[in-house]
Amino acid sequence: VQLQESGPGLVKPSQTVSLTCTVSGGSITTNAYVWNWIRQPPGKGLEWMGAIAYSGTTYYSPSLKSRTSISRDTSKNQFTLQLSSVTPEDTAVYYCAVRVDTSTVVAWGSWGQGTQVTVSS
Repeated sequence: VQLQESGPGLVKPSQTVSLTCTVSGGSITTNAYVWNWIRQPPGKGLEWMGAIAYSGTTYYSPSLKSRTSISRDTSKNQFTLQLSSVTPEDTAVYYCAVRVDTSTVVAWGSWGQGTQVTVSS
């Protein structure tokens, strides 16, 4: 499975940024697959933001839940992150990644190469 992020690169404060992850080599509706968004601000560690499961169920980080929405387009095999009311603190490299999540196994799979989002006026 391969994942590729795409997005605007530069966003102004208070705007909403929309990022898309295009998946190839596998279907986003494959049983037990969970599709994630993760970011890494400059000089900091990875932060899990949220996910959408093969079933369409969504999960969000409590700290970002009020500003985050994840959706999918199964016809395009894509899933999308929307982050609203952005500030310079949202500047980061944003990654999409897949995780296999069953009752007995949890394993991270492929990651995208990441896309830089800079919030600046």
